[in-house]
Amino acid sequence: MEPEYITDRIFDKWDATLQPLPKAEYERCTFTGCQFQEADLKQQLFTGCTFISCNLSLAKLNQASIRDTHFKDCKMLGLQFPNCNTFGMTFSFDNCLLDHASFYQLKLTKTRFRNCQLKEADFSESDFSNAVFEQCDLAGATFDRSVLEKADFRTAVNYAINPEKNRIKKARFSLPAVTGLLAHYDIKID
Repeated sequence: MEPEYITDRIFDKWDATLQPLPKAEYERCTFTGCQFQEADLKQQLFTGCTFISCNLSLAKLNQASIRDTHFKDCKMLGLQFPNCNTFGMTFSFDNCLLDHASFYQLKLTKTRFRNCQLKEADFSESDFSNAVFEQCDLAGATFDRSVLEKADFRTAVNYAINPEKNRIKKARFSLPAVTGLLAHYDIKID
């Protein structure tokens, strides 16, 4: 059975714990105040969609496609983005909680995070070239063999990035947070 095609629709306060989201291709849809916590979003396709004030924490993203989608004021704890269909994957985040999210081995160049909390997020072996981490808290985030060339960390805080294990050529940093590049040396900076 072919999935349904839904375009330009507004979903307001949809609760997937009560009624699963229909299997469909969603294009230019807006999801506002929706509850997708632990929901099965397997093989869903979201293109040009906007999620506002939604809870997607621990949603199952197996082979879900997320293309040109914007998340604003969303709670997205523990999401496993590597489980998605990565073909054409692009998204941006504004004022979202992304603690414990995984971006392991993903190529997400030019991704924009604005005013997001990314505590304990995993960026290992990922490519975030030209990404912007504007006003983001990266406490405990893992950067291991990551490509961060030309990424903008000027207003980010609490990051610890080992320049010997990550590619950071032409990345942008500012004082005093730039000391996060020295964290692995276990030195005291006064």
